[in-house]
Amino acid sequence: MERAYYAANISDFLSTKSEEILGILTAKNEFPLEIDARQAWQQEIRILQNVLPAYSGKIYFEYSIPRMGKRIDVLLIVANAVFILEFKVGESEHTSYAIDQVWDYALDLKNFHETSHHVFIVPILIATKSKPKALVFAETIHNDQILRPVLCNIDTMQIAIEQALNYSDNEQIDIESWENGRYLPTPTIIEAASVLYNGHSVKEISRSDAQAINLSTTTDAISEIIEKSMANKVKSICFVTGVPGAGKTLVGLNIANKYRDPSIELHSVFLSGNQPLVSVLIEALTRDKYEKEKQINAKTKKETIKKRR
Repeated sequence: MERAYYAANISDFLSTKSEEILGILTAKNEFPLEIDARQAWQQEIRILQNVLPAYSGKIYFEYSIPRMGKRIDVLLIVANAVFILEFKVGESEHTSYAIDQVWDYALDLKNFHETSHHVFIVPILIATKSKPKALVFAETIHNDQILRPVLCNIDTMQIAIEQALNYSDNEQIDIESWENGRYLPTPTIIEAASVLYNGHSVKEISRSDAQAINLSTTTDAISEIIEKSMANKVKSICFVTGVPGAGKTLVGLNIANKYRDPSIELHSVFLSGNQPLVSVLIEALTRDKYEKEKQINAKTKKETIKKRR
């Protein structure tokens, strides 16, 4: 499975026209492409083609974080470090939300990506219009070879990369081995529900090993029984068994999500005897929906102000 929309050696990336890279990103994008996203990609490509000529390694645009149902703007492997680059194009501040975002990406990669357990990871947040500030390099107290988020702008980005490379004395990363590492996340039920109801599938949030195959196979088998029962006008009951943590609730959530449209006859209802779980899920999904609507409204307001100008 391709984890990134675009992946290339840095030398190839530098010699490729930005329009061609943008075309690949656009073609791989699974969702409606907004103008802001396209413009952000254009600026990221331009910035990185100016910053990276001195380095060799590999670059990945829109690198998938399956457990979170999100993608890293740019992941960069240079010498002995993995850089997680989160761009906030046009932003003048390093917001706490953005800092948490890039930090979550770094922690997820460190803890759940098999070949990232022992590599040096550097999360960098780039607010393109922020004022220059002193770069701070600090490891976590756990001595786990992961830096706290480094905050910079366009002008200090290359300095941040250079200083980070000098910070660690790790051996050079074998890129091919790193790429072949398995991604083994175990999402919480709340995370799983949020991602599922955001339009992703169980395949995208489960462990990328036999467990994911089993979950997908189970989900498909139940879906087939549901549709056959509907077509033949019979009643069916399915029992899903497994050890704790095998993903039984995740299968139920996936089925409920697949048939959640109240306008169709196969509309489903997810029931559970675990009242605390149900309460927490409802609250988590409500908050998630509220945050998404707030972001959409803020964006709409911003675009309206631009048009008036």
